[in-house]
Formats: sequence, C-alpha cells, structure tokens
Amino acid sequence: MSLKYFTKSIYAGFSIGLGGMIFLSVENKIVGAALFCIGLFIVLTMNLNLFTGKVCYTIEKNGPGILDMLSIWVGNYIGTLLLAIIIRGTRVSDDIVKKATMLCDIKNNDSYLSLFILGILCNIFIFIAVDEYKNNDHTLGKYMAIILGVMGFILSGTEHCVADMFYYNVAFNFSLQMLLRLLVITAGNTVGGILINYITKGSR
Repeated sequence: MSLKYFTKSIYAGFSIGLGGMIFLSVENKIVGAALFCIGLFIVLTMNLNLFTGKVCYTIEKNGPGILDMLSIWVGNYIGTLLLAIIIRGTRVSDDIVKKATMLCDIKNNDSYLSLFILGILCNIFIFIAVDEYKNNDHTLGKYMAIILGVMGFILSGTEHCVADMFYYNVAFNFSLQMLLRLLVITAGNTVGGILINYITKGSR
C-alpha cells in the first residue's frame, strides 16, 4: 500500500462528494440522482479507490486486503471532509448544509438494522454499476451501468457509506452516533458487495 494508493482514495471520496454536492443543489430528486453519477464516473474513469466499489472484489484472488480497505475507507472519509470544508466557505453552502442536515436526521432516527439492510441493497446497485463498467463490451452499456446503478441506489433510498460521509461532514455532524451509523452502513455495503459478486460470478 503506497502513498499514491491512499491519495487515490482521497480523490475518490472528493469525487463522490462532488456528486453529493450536485444532488443537494437541485430541487428535482431524479435530476439530482442522474447528476450524482459524475462521482462514480470520475472514480471509474480515473481508476480511483472507492470503498463501495473495491470491497466487492475482496473475495477475489488478487482483490484488496483488509488493510487496503481500511486505508480506502479512511481516505474516502478525508476526501469527503475536505470538500465539505471547502463548500462551507462559499455562498452556496446554506441550502446544501440544510439539505444534508435533513438527510443526517433521517439516518440518525433510523434503526441500525434498517441502515444495515439498506447498505446491503445499496451495494448490489454499486456492484452492477462497477462490474458492468469493467466487463461490458459495449461503450454505451458501460455508461448506462453507471447511470442506472447510481440512480437506483439513490432513488430507492439505500445507504452508501461514502456518500453518507459527505452528508455528515458537510452538515458538520460529528459524533459517536455518526461514526457508529457509518460503520453499520459500511458493514452493510461490505456484505452486499461481497454477496452479489459471489452469487453472480458463481452463476457464470
């Protein structure tokens, strides 16, 4: 694990934060979900390290290990925090912070079981997006996978740990509760990503 590897994790968190920024900046949820795709688009086209994408491949022979995933998670968090701090210093922050705070309140009032299950479901969408981008022979299919995967996880209300990092950070919602909920969502994303990879690859 190198500094470059860790830096690519920070960039990935920053990129997902950009998607979250757009999502929180528009009134129409469908439009926001579509434009959120820029985050995963940047991650995949620039080969960055995003936790929810990489964790799906931990069961594969040359997949990332536990220390790699921990590094990616921390790097993703730092990336979302950096963007959140930048945003809060600008004139566009008021609406973004307000909407992020509302999203955080929903998560904080949810049960841990619900967050875990929603985390599992989210990474089914993410695996579809990432794996199809990697393996689909058709250019249109690659980018449709990103669009449909991202819009699917957002519009269905599932939980993506890195997107949630951004929402908590831009809302300046720092607490033990925040950390616990992020960890539960992370666990759900991990289980969902690994399971869907195992099931789909095993059926091929």
